[in-house]
Amino acid sequence: MSACVPAGATEPAHTERAHPPHSPPPGRRRGFRVASADLSAAVAVFLIALPLSLGIALTTGAPLQAGLVAAAVGGLVAGRLGGSPLQVSGPAAGLTVVTADVIHQYGWRTTCAVTVLAGLAQLGFGCLRVARGALAVSPAIVHGMLAGIGVTIAVAQAHIVLGGEPQSSVPDNLRALPAQLAGLDPAALAMSVLTLAVLLLWPRLPGRAGHLLRRVPAALVAVAGATAIAAAAGLVLPLVDLPSWRSHALAGLPEGPVLGLVAAVLATTLVCSVQSLLGAVAVDKLASARPGAGHVVRSDLDRELLGQGAANVVSGTLGGLPVAGVAVRSTANVHAGAVSRNSTMLHGVLVVAAALLLVPLLELIPLASLAALVMAVGIRMVSLHHIRTVTRHREVLVYAVTALGVISLGVLEGVALGIAAAVGVALHRLTRTRITHTEEDGVHHVHVRGQLTFLAVPRLSRALHLVPQGADAVVALDGSFMDHAAYETLQDWQSTHTARGGTVEITGRRTGVRIAEPGALASGPAPDGEPGTSGDCRCRAWTAWRNHQCDRPSPAPDDAGARPDESLESGEAGRRTDRALSAPARGRTPGGRQLVRGLSTFQRRTAPLVRGELARLAREGQRPSQLFLTCADSRVVTSMITSSGPGDLFVVRNVGNLVPPPGAESGDDSVAAALEYAVDVLAVRSITVCGHSGCGAMQALLDSRPASPASPAAPAATPLGRWLRHGGPSLERLRDTGAPAPRLAGRPPADDVEQLCLTNVVQQLEHLRAHESVAHALKEGSLELHGVYFHVGEAQAYLLAEQEEGRVFDRVRDVDLVV
Repeated sequence: MSACVPAGATEPAHTERAHPPHSPPPGRRRGFRVASADLSAAVAVFLIALPLSLGIALTTGAPLQAGLVAAAVGGLVAGRLGGSPLQVSGPAAGLTVVTADVIHQYGWRTTCAVTVLAGLAQLGFGCLRVARGALAVSPAIVHGMLAGIGVTIAVAQAHIVLGGEPQSSVPDNLRALPAQLAGLDPAALAMSVLTLAVLLLWPRLPGRAGHLLRRVPAALVAVAGATAIAAAAGLVLPLVDLPSWRSHALAGLPEGPVLGLVAAVLATTLVCSVQSLLGAVAVDKLASARPGAGHVVRSDLDRELLGQGAANVVSGTLGGLPVAGVAVRSTANVHAGAVSRNSTMLHGVLVVAAALLLVPLLELIPLASLAALVMAVGIRMVSLHHIRTVTRHREVLVYAVTALGVISLGVLEGVALGIAAAVGVALHRLTRTRITHTEEDGVHHVHVRGQLTFLAVPRLSRALHLVPQGADAVVALDGSFMDHAAYETLQDWQSTHTARGGTVEITGRRTGVRIAEPGALASGPAPDGEPGTSGDCRCRAWTAWRNHQCDRPSPAPDDAGARPDESLESGEAGRRTDRALSAPARGRTPGGRQLVRGLSTFQRRTAPLVRGELARLAREGQRPSQLFLTCADSRVVTSMITSSGPGDLFVVRNVGNLVPPPGAESGDDSVAAALEYAVDVLAVRSITVCGHSGCGAMQALLDSRPASPASPAAPAATPLGRWLRHGGPSLERLRDTGAPAPRLAGRPPADDVEQLCLTNVVQQLEHLRAHESVAHALKEGSLELHGVYFHVGEAQAYLLAEQEEGRVFDRVRDVDLVV
């Protein structure tokens, strides 16, 4: 399939077939079906979309039917062709400023043509597969743009709320506001206040009745309530006017200056694309966070851009507003339980039905109520959460410049100013470096904060030369970048200082900082592009020793085929390596050198970071909150999979993560002793039994399983065999067909070994409950038990949960960690 064709008729390539592989497909395709969850979600989204579409059309100054056209096209076209099945598209509040400006300058028919051209531009970008690149825009710019649009909307709608007409720009609206307040319309203001009050209070209704009532969208209740009261009271107010569809204006040929039209197309394309793509990413997060959500397929952003482009082409051709992904409707769709794109499409069908059949009812809605609804949406676009976020990341200047630019000049100009501000802030951070020199207990500390570039070399040299000859020095690099000029300056100074009897320790504040490792500065790059010597260690955390690029392999001593110059180079490299190694590592086997090198890396990188915390633990003693019992398998790294640190876990490891029952004749009471010490002395609050995939102990249990279930297991003659007899109850539980077997959520166990691994976790939890100290703590409510299964190949943890159908290991998602 060509990359330029929106894959509307097909789902993504990884969709499973409805029939078994290597078998012929069914003769007839099943009819179109809609799940009940999709149907209820479609109704909920429709009830929100109907008043909002009319309100957004009113805000832009377009014919009110244009909002309904865009809502219907967004649901049907973008819903069918887009790459985000649960995102709902339609007329968006973020587009009102751009659209209103185009209508004011060029008229409605040209605005429809601009919408068509913007859709074609989106199709082109989708063909080029650049959708992911749109997410590279700084969030401060995006949030600032939306905040500026929100302020523009709120200020403009304030005039309609007061019974007047808005001006063309924010400054004009602000200047006209005092006169509008002097001549306000009490009836319009009353309906607007009523609408805003319902929008504010409806989601806060208390009690069980409030919980049921909150299922009806607040926007629908607010507009319907204002309409009913206005009609019952006989208030004279401007109402919605929907002319006949026969007189509805369609797109015409664009008329106006070419540069102005190009700017309008670019602004529409930018806002539509960025808002839709960011919305698709947000919908993915919402869907994955739903309770009981299985594996959620991420949105195809390039396909989403193609779907949005096709929707804008159709909407503009039919005389509708520009279309983009709408956050309010998409959130409602996900929260209502939608499971497929059918909910989005069905909502479009309902909008079409309402536009054709409910015109008499829609014409009773007061314009002031719609204006208040849209003004509330505009106010919510100025998010305090976003302001706190950009402030925390020191990007509030970019946010403010973008927002003020959008408010004062327009969307395209405001975004351009925001990009310029973001570039300026980045350059300022790159060139701003603080270098300080202090002395503590005879040790000279040079602290570098920021990026080390050639611009900071003079200040770096002055600080380094403040260190006396022969003194101990520590250079702390708190940054993520160092150019070649700064590297050579630091390397030359270190070589000179150590040659005169001084010592130099170069550290980074953050774990895993790759710049300027002490050995790297001492030994320099290796020749011929080979990995560096012992000091040139660029090893990432949580990687095995065999993956470390710290050593050059030593040549065989009897390699007669080596050239003389190669032998000399290798010998010199070996001498440099031997000199770089500390005394405990010299003369050791490769395994011993790996151990010493690992300890040395800890002393150099990690020890400075954790020394303070370990000193506190040494003073106060250990106070772990959990006992973590897992297998001795080297692939299971407890601190890595639990993100724990010193003092968090009391860890017990053995072959097969087994818990011998009380009184078992094993000759080994180490597990029972650890349980008693952890529960009675350390007072841990939880105990976790963690199994893992590919467990050799479970495989050994299966291989030694007796042929008959009734026959007892033969006595084991080796210590390992005697220990594995404690896994016998797990085997019996596996063979018990009367009880439901533990399973993984979303897929069956891969084989008998994985099924036994899951069963073993459940069985060992039963053994735990039989121990006196554990049983007593459970009875008092001071202890809880957890079961975990870790799949090594997937790097995925599963947590045991009790469900109606039995024990299920649920996948732990990254959003769970955030929550």
